[in-house]
Amino acid sequence: MESLNAYNDPAKLMERVLFEVKRVVVGQDKFLERVMVALLAEGHLLVEGVPGLAKTLTVKTLASVVQGSFKRIQFTPDLVPADLIGTRIFNQKTGEFATSLGPVFANLLLADEINRAPAKVQSALLEVMQERQVTIAGETHKVPLPFVVMATQNPIETEGTYPLPEAQVDRFMMKVVVEYPNADEEFVIAQRVTGERFELSPVATLEALAGLQKMCREVYVDPALVRYAVNVVVATRDPVICGLSDIKKYITFGASPRGTIGLVEASRALALMRGRRYVLSEDMVDLVFDVLRHRLVLSYDAIAEGLTADQLLGKILGKISAPSKPMQSKQEETERIQRAA
Repeated sequence: MESLNAYNDPAKLMERVLFEVKRVVVGQDKFLERVMVALLAEGHLLVEGVPGLAKTLTVKTLASVVQGSFKRIQFTPDLVPADLIGTRIFNQKTGEFATSLGPVFANLLLADEINRAPAKVQSALLEVMQERQVTIAGETHKVPLPFVVMATQNPIETEGTYPLPEAQVDRFMMKVVVEYPNADEEFVIAQRVTGERFELSPVATLEALAGLQKMCREVYVDPALVRYAVNVVVATRDPVICGLSDIKKYITFGASPRGTIGLVEASRALALMRGRRYVLSEDMVDLVFDVLRHRLVLSYDAIAEGLTADQLLGKILGKISAPSKPMQSKQEETERIQRAA
């Protein structure tokens, strides 16, 4: 494996990671990009899509490419919290209790069909998603870093499913809707799956990934863009402030401050992937739907009229303009420092 310094050329390293993943996963470019954004921004991803769209394959392949550990949990109605985080087991030979850690102890964790399990099991993920640790019998255990949870839910079958608690939904940085591939992509998929198998080449390390995450936190976000994120999130709570009093009845609850934070952090990661150390308006605008769609609680009026969160967010974005020159204040500050010197 060729050694690449994440600090010298982060865009090239991420490009090589995506290239290697795409040797296995065909299409789904937006989905792959959002998975990488979540990984760099240290956020979690909620994925909605029908079975067979390579959701599991994508995460497993990415884990191999960055040499991280991967675990998959199939959520079912009979699952209990101990099946996720682990439990204490009595050892008859020693007469002592030993801790058996659960599958959440991995770098990339796939929670497959998370809405198939009852609320108490879903809530077991809350601490580990937020704090990166679990508590078993009063003892705290840290999960390996980096740590990202990708949860999937099937939009087709609703029988035997449990709605996700709002507190848990809010902890996902983004919700991505995965669509069917087009005809050409499906042709390539069929050829690859039925053809010869090939081995993946690891092109990065967990240490390099940790370096990229640190760089992501250092990407510059202009105050004008942070204000834009705040305005959009606040408008989801009270659309009247941006002149959309007609859609207020469709939103019961808007996005929390986690939506603003998620929008800023995800924009940093996307800018870094695009080879920049600063965020532009298009970075943030591209992520608004993914970061906010699952944070809106729609009213019965919206459901009855068939309105979606994306449609309401589209109306809000049409009223709130992104800053045209988000770096202007940074340039003015630089010029002021130069004049003072």
